Amino acid sequence: MTIIERRRFLLTATALAASSAFSGFALAQTQPAAPKIKIDDKSVLIVVDVQNCFLPGGSLAVGKGEEVIPIINRLAKSFVNVVMTQDWHTPGHVSFASSHAGKKPFEMIKLPYGDQVLWPDHCVQGTDGALIHKDINIPHAQLVIRKGFRKTVDSYSAFREADRKTVTGLSAYLKSRGLTRVFVTGLATDFCVAWTAMDARREAFEVSVIEDACRGIDTQGSLAKAWDAMKKAGVKRIQSGDLAV
Repeated sequence: MTIIERRRFLLTATALAASSAFSGFALAQTQPAAPKIKIDDKSVLIVVDVQNCFLPGGSLAVGKGEEVIPIINRLAKSFVNVVMTQDWHTPGHVSFASSHAGKKPFEMIKLPYGDQVLWPDHCVQGTDGALIHKDINIPHAQLVIRKGFRKTVDSYSAFREADRKTVTGLSAYLKSRGLTRVFVTGLATDFCVAWTAMDARREAFEVSVIEDACRGIDTQGSLAKAWDAMKKAGVKRIQSGDLAV
């Protein structure tokens, strides 16, 4: 190949590559955006445990947990149906590290119902730490589910306690009202949010977790494990921007 021929070849190849790149860019620009998820009368927003203990200054503060509050408030305006939850523990609750001599927060122990993470004392009944944060502004919420109020059983899920036998009544409540689509927000992604979402799937609800309206604790890889478990359970992972609000 002569020098002239080589130059012609390179110019042609460059032109073809540029044309291909432009075509791909143009195609991407003309692809329609995914349709927004519509919220209907069969949809319910569940706001999990946005309580003082889980926010800055609390005994079990979730990193950047305060960031979910404005997102949840904005979303809630588009939902006719809203349920909130509260951790509501007794003093000396079995899930507290302080209830077990020589144990520290985040250690694991065996209880009759299975493995239990030990936590700092938090959300004790009647204390300021157990209150839903004052900046949560959802006056039209119809129900608050209090969970974990039995001293010998923890409860992450809004539907079923950690013994996996004791129900809260939320499933029957939602079904009696004809609600079939559950959208979960709140704290913490890898524990109470995840357990709530997966139990909702077990109860045959269509379930989405709104990722940017949640924050996780992420102890020992718990956040990645929770998302994997939710995916396997059929829980959808979405963003607040995916909703038609």
